[in-house]
Amino acid sequence: MYILLQGEFHSFLPGIEELQKEINFTLHEDGIPLTIEKSDSKDTVVEFRNGEGFISYGQAYHVYRAIGLFVQHSKEQATFMMKETPHFQTIGPMFDLSRNAVMRVDQFKGMLRKMALMGFNAAMLYMEDTYEVKDFPYFGYMRGRYSQQELQELDDYAFQFGIELIPCIQTLAHLEEFLKWDAAAHLKDTRGVLLVEQEATYEFLRKMIKAAAQPFRTKRIHIGMDEAEELGRGIYLNKFGYKDRIDLMTDHLRQVKEITDKLELDVMMWSDMFLKLASNSGDDQYDMSTEISEVMKNKIPDNIKLMYWDYYHTEQEDYQALIAKHKQLGQTPAFAGGIWVWNTFATNYGLSLKTSEAALTVCKQEGIEDVFVTLWGDDGYENNYYSAMLGLQLYAEHQFKTTVDKEYWYARTKFCTGLDAKSFLQLNDLDAIPGVANENLDQTNPSKFLLWQDVLLGLFDKHIEGVEHDVSLHYQQLENRIKQSRDPRLELDFIFEVPEKLSAVLAQKAAIGIKLKTAYDNQQVETLRQIADEDLPVIIDKVKVLRNAHKKQWLTINKPFGWEVIDIRYGGLIARLETAIERITDYSNGEIERIEELEQERLPFNTNLDKTTGLGWSSYYYRMASPNVFFHVLPIY
Repeated sequence: MYILLQGEFHSFLPGIEELQKEINFTLHEDGIPLTIEKSDSKDTVVEFRNGEGFISYGQAYHVYRAIGLFVQHSKEQATFMMKETPHFQTIGPMFDLSRNAVMRVDQFKGMLRKMALMGFNAAMLYMEDTYEVKDFPYFGYMRGRYSQQELQELDDYAFQFGIELIPCIQTLAHLEEFLKWDAAAHLKDTRGVLLVEQEATYEFLRKMIKAAAQPFRTKRIHIGMDEAEELGRGIYLNKFGYKDRIDLMTDHLRQVKEITDKLELDVMMWSDMFLKLASNSGDDQYDMSTEISEVMKNKIPDNIKLMYWDYYHTEQEDYQALIAKHKQLGQTPAFAGGIWVWNTFATNYGLSLKTSEAALTVCKQEGIEDVFVTLWGDDGYENNYYSAMLGLQLYAEHQFKTTVDKEYWYARTKFCTGLDAKSFLQLNDLDAIPGVANENLDQTNPSKFLLWQDVLLGLFDKHIEGVEHDVSLHYQQLENRIKQSRDPRLELDFIFEVPEKLSAVLAQKAAIGIKLKTAYDNQQVETLRQIADEDLPVIIDKVKVLRNAHKKQWLTINKPFGWEVIDIRYGGLIARLETAIERITDYSNGEIERIEELEQERLPFNTNLDKTTGLGWSSYYYRMASPNVFFHVLPIY
């Protein structure tokens, strides 16, 4: 499609030219006339009539979505008119850039283009230690940290689309990856919490906050401070004695606020610690019975925007109640939902879409102005950012629609990403296997624990016992479905290579531990020989194929730092499969009298399986791979 821009388009031209990399149109003097002009209202109108297009925009960032709407619908309709009114002042994703996956700058630019088409006007960059801080060379050392120049380049690129990049950092907890170094020992209270009430900490924070804010145009900054339960319970306690956590935290917050005030920054922070400390238990941010006292309300410094994060609740009533708790703290909070891409190879769309739909509906009713959608990467980010695009599109459509029509949302996803909604939803099936209830509303991650668990130890074998044959068949069928749905001509088709190859592995590996234990218990030597000579070598070959696919995906999207963690996991998996072959062969040949690992009774990893609709959950690879000691974690400081 050729388009001839007219009217007030010059300030948008750099961004519009970049959008030609995403969707099929070309700016040309012989193209369809498309007039762009500013509206007197916040509404944006996109119209096509008599062979001409018109965009009347309310806010500048909406022009790029409007261009996409015009291209999408003018191909299908000779005449149309659509009007959109944004519900939120700010909306966008939060990219976790701290759990090993640090997006390459070129890939981030591609993501920003897609965000512009979708209709986002902001993004948070969650960086615990993945940015440069002068005088602290171990901050982000070997972690793929962004340079000041890289962050400024990203901010410049986002700015041309009207997208505000906001640094999201940590100024109290979640700093394990910096505090592990000897060079940071003087700043440490516990493994991940800073030592408060000492000048060295605040000198460090002054430099850190300045470094995080400097590359960006925005004056907004998110200072974190979530999940700081260990505050004051490590070196602080040994040096200074006991002090109530709420006093420690609010005193620390005021000192951080002095730093941000001098830099003239507008501050956001996670709200969970205030709600936890106000709860009866002292650690439950979702306690519906929590009463917010006037004392608690007065402990929050002025001009700090609290951000309520919640990706668990599926009912609107829960969000209404928890937003009311926040309002009792004296303000209407910002909100952060989530698309569940973390701690699994799958993307849990069942839980993600149900929680998001309930949350966004209530956010509109309750007057929430700032909405973000988190893409966490816990435990090494085996998944990827692009797998969340169907969920991101839902957030974008909620920005401009009171209720979102599924067919329209799916069509927008296809236009903005090139991929069908069905392709994204297939990712859910990596974890929604036999034994998991419809919609996968409980946290369960079998695609991860069935891959990484040791075949001789079978820590999760009890979780699929009785449905193991159905599970194997499920993965075999899923491999074929993914393979048949792919189109290598599409830019993002590559993100399905890992799910396809993972399904091929799990079709063979998911049930092999149960088969092995059964054969051993029943002294079926020929079956044991088959497992050692045929089954396990096939699994090893498929794991190698999966590893290569995963490596290619990682290096396409992310900087190389952090891949070594996943590489080591694959190497360990292959080594243990080779050891299993040796152990089974030695036993089958009579060289050893027994296989001690297979003598052990199999117990479930999670003991509450009967209370969930899933197949269990583990947050950490090292717990899936072995019940033995990977590293010593005590004391906490």
